[in-house]
Amino acid sequence: MTTILLGLIGLSLVVIVHELGHFLLARASGVEVEAFSIGWGPPIFRHRTSVTEFRIGILPIGGYCKLKGEDSIKKALEEKLPTIPSEEGGFYSAHPLKRIAIAFAGPVANLIFALIAFAFVAAIGISIHTAPNRIVLTSETGAFISADRPNPADEAGLESGDIIVAVEGKKIRDYRDLQDAIASSPGKTLNVEVLRNGKALSLRVTPRLDPNTGAGVIGVYAYIEPVIESVKSGSPAEIADLRPGDRILRVNGAEIKNSVDFMKQFSGSSGAIKLTVERNGQQIETALVADTAEEVGIAFAGITRIEKADGLFDAISKGAGETASTFVMTFKSIGLLFRGVNVFKAVSGPARITWMIGTAANDQIREKGLAGLVPILSFLAFLSVGLAIVNLLPLPVLDGGLILLFLVELLKRKPLSAKTLYRYQFIGAAFVLFIFLIATMSDIFFFAGK
Repeated sequence: MTTILLGLIGLSLVVIVHELGHFLLARASGVEVEAFSIGWGPPIFRHRTSVTEFRIGILPIGGYCKLKGEDSIKKALEEKLPTIPSEEGGFYSAHPLKRIAIAFAGPVANLIFALIAFAFVAAIGISIHTAPNRIVLTSETGAFISADRPNPADEAGLESGDIIVAVEGKKIRDYRDLQDAIASSPGKTLNVEVLRNGKALSLRVTPRLDPNTGAGVIGVYAYIEPVIESVKSGSPAEIADLRPGDRILRVNGAEIKNSVDFMKQFSGSSGAIKLTVERNGQQIETALVADTAEEVGIAFAGITRIEKADGLFDAISKGAGETASTFVMTFKSIGLLFRGVNVFKAVSGPARITWMIGTAANDQIREKGLAGLVPILSFLAFLSVGLAIVNLLPLPVLDGGLILLFLVELLKRKPLSAKTLYRYQFIGAAFVLFIFLIATMSDIFFFAGK
């Protein structure tokens, strides 16, 4: 229940920020706002001012901003009027430029929220737990991106144990940096600087599109030393007396060089697993029973880096930079949906997004207390940028579609007919319903597989 509640709060915050942008610009432009609601459904609270009724809906999901005259299209059609009748304070009675500004205001509010959130995270500082910039080829575990050809990493000549120093001239500090560089460049050939046995090499690799995520992949895992960082309470590892700091040397007699070697030993295994570990310079033999490496209940030691801005202006600069890069990355991701991506896996609906926010918030708060909200704020900023981009798409009903419509009206220098507006919005509503059904099916497949 807590997970759902936290998820709804996070998702609603991003949506309300969007609607608040429309509200503020409408009021500034002389367009009356009949209602501003937090949540949907019958109001459980309402407060009326001279112009606007503020509400809290019974369903704590997002919110809405109802402008005066938004339903004038239906009235014009019923009365067989050629255009929407003018009314003081009405949305369609405002100048097209004012309507364009009001439509833009929602996405702009989301981008401003993202900038402030990213800047706040940069000012407070965030801990990023990752792994070193050393790799293991997934082909060594029998994992291939395509059955008919080698992985991009193998084609490029990368080898397990290589340290990735830079991609396209940008320094790679750790595995997180490497993932970001690769994920954002499917189909693009990248220059990769590698350190192999102390020797510098320059290679070229072309990430392949992962149809399940829309991200670029090359077929590598992080090379993590097999040193235990934590042991889960009640797990087979705890029963076997494994402890933080232990280095796993062998599993069933096979040498373990990294975490991938460890996971490989559980493929097709059954019965007790014999382990040799090094503890305080001594080798210790033990055994445990687990069907998969995940069931063992250990986490290997990665690395943690702290990202923190140097003062207010640096925080704002970092916030703006993160917002811009997230905008570009999200925009590219939308384009990938038309390049063979499995939309049922790559697209998340409201239920899945709510679950992701709630689960992450629950885990972070349980582990770090209120300090755990900092990385959640970063995720909400990312989500806010995504909402801005989606709403700017030139599709009917969305803000971008309205902007396009009002630009046409501006160029024609006369109001569009009520029939044209109705048909345009009808097509848009049908398209949005189609997207919603895809997102809902995606959510169903996701939760059914958990």
